[in-house]
Amino acid sequence: MIRWMSAGESHGEALVGIIDGVPGGVALSTQKLADELARRRAGYGRGARQKFEQDRVRILGGVRHGVTIGSPVAIEIANSEWPKWQVVMSSDPVDPKDLLIDAGTGDEREVARNRPLTRPRPGHADLAGMMKFDHEDARPVLERASARETATRVALGLVARQFLRQVAGIEIVSHVVAVGSQTADIPAPLPQDADRLDASPVRTLDEDAQARFIAAIDDAKKSGDTIGGVVEVAAYGVPVGLGSYTQWDERLDAALAAALMSIQSAKSVEIGHDQVDRPGSMAHDEIVVEDEPRRLSNRAGGIEGGMSNGEPILARVGFKPISTVPRARSTIDLATGQQAPALHQRSDASQIVPAAVICESMVALTLANEILKMFGTGSVERIRAAIEAYNGRVSERLNP
Repeated sequence: MIRWMSAGESHGEALVGIIDGVPGGVALSTQKLADELARRRAGYGRGARQKFEQDRVRILGGVRHGVTIGSPVAIEIANSEWPKWQVVMSSDPVDPKDLLIDAGTGDEREVARNRPLTRPRPGHADLAGMMKFDHEDARPVLERASARETATRVALGLVARQFLRQVAGIEIVSHVVAVGSQTADIPAPLPQDADRLDASPVRTLDEDAQARFIAAIDDAKKSGDTIGGVVEVAAYGVPVGLGSYTQWDERLDAALAAALMSIQSAKSVEIGHDQVDRPGSMAHDEIVVEDEPRRLSNRAGGIEGGMSNGEPILARVGFKPISTVPRARSTIDLATGQQAPALHQRSDASQIVPAAVICESMVALTLANEILKMFGTGSVERIRAAIEAYNGRVSERLNP
């Protein structure tokens, strides 16, 4: 139903995203996109790069007068640092001599931009990418494998979020539940907590955990290291029955897991919480009938048998520490065949806060696709009517 893809490199002229299958009538504006992209740049532990690399966004197609028109939506996110990189990342051939000099600023870092990167960094796509695509230099690999690509996911994810809000009132929110070994044992946040979470430097409502998270990031930075963590995403208002038990590739939990694991640095996905370490008699979410049927818990994370069950969908994603640490790890220099220290390419101590925002976008894109598969396409009004009719039938079945 929904197809999307991105193109562009981290230090290229721009990133471009295209999302196809978006119904007509979804509210969207450049300002909404800019606000969402700003959320991705926030968070304690981010380096100076986020301050000078601003996201200049343009809608290139698929939207007219603030609403989608049914055709593919194309979004461009320009690189404000492009003048410094236009020789190194030029699409057209350049004189090799131009790669041996600085960019005219006298800054030695300009020279470093031009040097071939022959020392693949452990934990990155460098080595495998150089072998697969037969590159002598890691630059083509790291430019595309960079987490900068997630800016496009966040932009396209906003399109999906706007659609979900309008047709079904679905809201998605996230928080950080662990930084390194420090954890926050609090329930999933509610949609009305979104502004408070955005205001938190480490995206938590737990003040004690906030102090511990900040201290853990500071300790990592002081010791020339990086630190990972765990985020939780919650989706509220999801109709019963998205996904299917009938085929392996129709399962909603499988689709969510694939989408979330595709994020750079993601190493684990858990749907729900506190199920795997409990006996069966305590692991599953009992249904009781009071004024109306309800669940006593939501350890399944809103998904049973590969389908949404009407409870909030909960997913936790574990992120490894950023692979390039200031205290560089050993690698091989493919130009000499000798062991050498890997190059350091970025300065963030932790990416866990923006990772939560990116997870929201991937959940939104996945749920939007499932909504369209189940309720049809065309326009916001038509899909909303189909969902309302379906929810009405579900309510009648549960309350005979």
